[in-house]
Amino acid sequence: VQLVESGGGLVQAGGSLRLSCAASGRTATRYVMGWFRQAPGKEREFVAGIIRDDGSGTNYADSVKGRFTISRDNDKNTVYLQMSSLKVEDTGIYYCAAASRWPIIKQFVNYWGQGTQVTVSS
Repeated sequence: VQLVESGGGLVQAGGSLRLSCAASGRTATRYVMGWFRQAPGKEREFVAGIIRDDGSGTNYADSVKGRFTISRDNDKNTVYLQMSSLKVEDTGIYYCAAASRWPIIKQFVNYWGQGTQVTVSS
């Protein structure tokens, strides 16, 4: 499975961005999908995960609950992260991840994307 992120960029605090992750490979839709981020000098941390797109199969880090929404389109093999009310502390490299276990945690990730930079200015 190959994962390719897009949609990062520079945005002012309070703004919005939507990240996309295109997955390739016949079995891509079988994986639990998620987003992680890594700020400079910090460890990579979980942001959001999705197993189903019916609202019951998602989870979020406390720091992004109510501001970020993860979704997936299995027909397009794509996972999205809609980010709203962005804060300076949301700055980092955002990585798409595919895992074979739920809930998704770093140790269970089978595949990583290359990452996309998100910078939130004050």
